[in-house]
Amino acid sequence: MSTAPLNIIFMGTPDFAVPALQSLIDSHHNVIAVYSQPPRPKGRGHNLQMSPIHILAEKSDIPVITPKKLKKNNVAINDFIGLNADIAVVAAYGLILPKDVLEAPKYGCLNIHASLLPRWRGAAPIQYAIWKGDSETGVTIMQMEQGLDTGPMISKIKTDITDTTTAQELHDRLSMIGADEIVTVLDDIQKKGAPEAQAQDDTLSTYASMLSKEDGIINWTQDAHEIDCQIRALNPWPGTHTRLNGKIFKIKAATLESERHESQNGTVLNRDGDVACESGSVLRITSLQPEGKAPMDVSSAINGSYLKVGDVFT
Repeated sequence: MSTAPLNIIFMGTPDFAVPALQSLIDSHHNVIAVYSQPPRPKGRGHNLQMSPIHILAEKSDIPVITPKKLKKNNVAINDFIGLNADIAVVAAYGLILPKDVLEAPKYGCLNIHASLLPRWRGAAPIQYAIWKGDSETGVTIMQMEQGLDTGPMISKIKTDITDTTTAQELHDRLSMIGADEIVTVLDDIQKKGAPEAQAQDDTLSTYASMLSKEDGIINWTQDAHEIDCQIRALNPWPGTHTRLNGKIFKIKAATLESERHESQNGTVLNRDGDVACESGSVLRITSLQPEGKAPMDVSSAINGSYLKVGDVFT
């Protein structure tokens, strides 16, 4: 096979994709163009803000293309085809790629997906892996096809999920794993040609749907472990919350306790922040945020008369 560097189109938008693009820029391959979602209005002034990928590409003097959509956009599709890329690398791009785009590069389009496919296809694989209590997850480099994360798998790298792993921590770790692995995969393609890929077993697939604020509502009839997983999975966004006397309390962080209780679920058991959960289990809230206030520990919330021992979250 040729030893010439690959000409790559990179397609990504958020922070997760930044290490991968940087790895490709630092490699001997050529990033000939970057696709990212268009600048969006943000902040109080609603000023247009470029995506993290857009910013990095501009700093690296790489042309940036920001179509609002590719599907049924013949001009954008023809422009993509005209780049004559060897391969496209996709990481959290956020737009559907039509068939003509998927098939345009010589070696097609590869996706850096933040789960061990076929588990957790979809929009929020990092959060769901923690939320549903998985003991491990990882990154899959897959050949893209028209189905949602259904394409054959080229490479998998595993990493552990512990009882303290948070979504932000796992996000950052998987981002770096993907950044390293994609260069390894591209180097192999350069040397050997089209990669070998293993079909996914669709019967083992699970789906990580897009998250909403409603996902963050804490149900105190779950056991403490399930609630702890939810808190670690959904912070910083959409965050987890509960109610007391008509007020919203955001639950920022918690830990599991080994003690048992016989109180009503949701009861604040003491000033340490222990809360009664299902089957006698106990969750200790280490940081919460009363409505309209800054985050604090439960003892400070009690001192501030935002809640008291014996109150019941709902």
